[in-house]
Order: sequence, then structure tokens, then C-alpha cells
Amino acid sequence: MSGDGVFPEAPGAAGCNELPVQRERGQRHVFCGLAGIVWLHRKIQDAFFLVIGSRTCAHLLQSAAGVMIFAEPRFATAVLQDRDLAGMADCNEELDRVVAELLARRPDIGTLFLVGSCPSEVIKLDLETAAERLSEAQQGRVRILAYTGSGIETTFTQGEDTCLTALAEQMPDLPAGERSLLVVGSLADIVEDQFNRLFEELGIGPVHYLPPRSAAELPPVGSGTLLLAAQPFVGETAAALIKRGATLIKAPYPFGIEGTRAWLGAAADAWGIDPARVDAVTAAPIARAERGLARYREQLEGKRIAFLPDSQLEIPLGRFLHRECGMQLVEIGVPYLDRRMMASELGLLPRDARLTEGQDLERQLDRIREERPDLTVCGLGLANPLEAEDLTTKWSIELIFTPVHGFDQAADLAELFARPLNRRRRLAI
Repeated sequence: MSGDGVFPEAPGAAGCNELPVQRERGQRHVFCGLAGIVWLHRKIQDAFFLVIGSRTCAHLLQSAAGVMIFAEPRFATAVLQDRDLAGMADCNEELDRVVAELLARRPDIGTLFLVGSCPSEVIKLDLETAAERLSEAQQGRVRILAYTGSGIETTFTQGEDTCLTALAEQMPDLPAGERSLLVVGSLADIVEDQFNRLFEELGIGPVHYLPPRSAAELPPVGSGTLLLAAQPFVGETAAALIKRGATLIKAPYPFGIEGTRAWLGAAADAWGIDPARVDAVTAAPIARAERGLARYREQLEGKRIAFLPDSQLEIPLGRFLHRECGMQLVEIGVPYLDRRMMASELGLLPRDARLTEGQDLERQLDRIREERPDLTVCGLGLANPLEAEDLTTKWSIELIFTPVHGFDQAADLAELFARPLNRRRRLAI
């Protein structure tokens, strides 16, 4: 993007589905979907997440969430013992007891999620049936739902998708003749508030969010609902909402100036708002974002970057870094490619981008070692080994935990990639 805010022509826009995809099937290295609890339990403030899993699951959550020992967290693990795994104990009886004790101790819980893990999936513990049974026992006092975060079935961010899909089935019907905009995918509260102000200035409303800040306040859905995805990993949730009559708005994701302007513009177009009004409403935030982004563009321009598959944010982030920061894309690896959710993003990638779906870890690491990009975005477990080989890395998990959507966060997003490069430069002096 040039300094006057004009974006270059998308080199692949005419045939976004023509971009070749290299599919890899081999050893993967990603977090399981249980990691989604770390940000979901902060977002949905009246919910509790009970993982039915092993001590390893418990250790993952404790380490990833970083909860202080004197805090009262809104997640826990019901640890399956050897007798449970061997079929020598009735897991359902034990689960009923644990849930009863939890709800007696924590009467503030409005929605309880039973979260499946690898161990519970292996022993075929039917958590959906258990949730129905326990809900009936609570006689409506607590909503109890089930979803899977198992690493057998989900990758890092898919845990949110399965959670939101469970919530989608509980959403009330939107009255006939009414319309609303539903933004799907977790956003930091500050980002949500910023988008609310922009939607209000555009004249779009009512606007609802999934997940909501309170599970007791689920938004309605129906034939008058327009879906706008804020995260690229909510494909199953979108499909569940479309089955209930909602219409998906195709748009890039609100990362950077270009993505946010196109995202808001797509919503405005679907709502029947004049494009001139969108230009007027977004002019000031775009100008602020341009000023903030300029310093990081100077630091990132010309640098080469590779993404290993992990968060599912790789494609829109690659688009942002290439088109707005001038970085060269060595490789964009994604855990899976949902073309319906990525249609608008694929057309904005350069035609020569190497896009890989899935992972063959050893082959991918060999390519990274041979091409030696200036920056490699990867999971926590791969960062230290690559750093030991004198390769600069960026933790992909930080891109989930940090507010990075919208105009006001465009410079913050760029800084996340400039920071490890600056650290490398300082260490080399």
C-alpha cells in the first residue's frame, strides 16, 4: 500500500481459486482445540469449561492460561483415571458427581460446557447425551452443553469453532421481518467496542456478536441475519447458522487497514449503505492507522516471512504483511483450507505465493532451513529449536491472545512482527 492509502491491484483477484495449493500429509505439530478455552473463558463471563480429560490436559490449560494460584478460574479438568480408561468404572456416574459438586460450589455459573478431549474420545464417552441428562437434572437453572476440543478432531483454533457451533444450536429465532448483523468469532472487548462505534456511524444495527460476553444473552438468528466472520476459523459455526437461515457476507478479515476497510464495506453493501458514507466514516481511522503503520512498514519492507500451519490466521496475516507492509511471502502454511471462508482472501495473495495445506513437518522444516526466511511464524514447540539454528521466529499463539483486529490495532499488529526482527538486530550488534 502506498502512503496515500491507495492499495495495489490484487494480482490474483481474477482467479482466486486458481492459486495452487500444495497438500501435505505427514507429522503435524499443533496445539489441540482445548487451547481455545484460554480466551473463551475470558470472553464468555458467565460460562465455565469442564474438560473431561487427562492430567496432560490439565497441565496444558494451567500452563497456557497462566492463572495465578489464588485466582478463581472458570475452567477445570475432570481427570480420567486408569479405572475410567480401562472401563472398570462408570464414567457417567463420576461425571454426574463432579458436575453436582461444581455447581454447588459455583452458583454463579450460567452455562457449563463439557469439553471432550483425546482420552474421552478414545473411550467413546458420549458427552452430548451427558449434557442433556445433566441439563434435565438442573431443571433449567444452568444450561449445559458439550463440544469437543480433542486433538484427534480439532486443531489449535478449531476448539472455538466447535464451541460456537454448540452455542449456535441454542440461539433464539429472529422474528420474521427483522434483520440484524451477526459478527462471528471472538474479539477483544476493546475491539468489539470500536467496531460498534463504526457500525453505529454507518447506520448498521442491531449488531450482535457470537460469542457474546454473556452466554445468557445469546443473539437471535434467522432469515434476516447477515453473518460477518471476524475470525477465519469459524466455518462450522457459519454452516450451522446458515442452516438456520442466515446469509454469509463474503469479505476479507479485519486485519490491517485494507482488510478492515473491505470488511466494513462488505457489511455496508449488504445493508444497503452508500459507499460514499463508508468512505466518510472510515477516513479518520484510516488516517490514524496509516500514521501508526508507517514506522513499522519501513522496518518490515523487503523482509521474507514464512508461516508454519497453526492458528488458521496465516492467509489473512500473509495478505496484510505482503500488501500493507511490503514483506515477501516465502510460504503460507495452513492447517486446513476452507475455501468458503477464505474466498475473499485468496484473491489478494500474489500469484507466486506458495500455499500449503496440512503439514509434513520434516519436509517443511527442511524448506525453512534451505530458504532461511527473515522471520518464521510457528507454534511454541518449534520456536526454540529454530532459534537454536539461528532462525528468527514469532509465536503464532500471541496473534490470538493480542487484540489485532481493526484500524486502531493495525500498527500493533505490524509491531508484533517487527519486534523479533528488532531483537535479532540488537543481539547482533
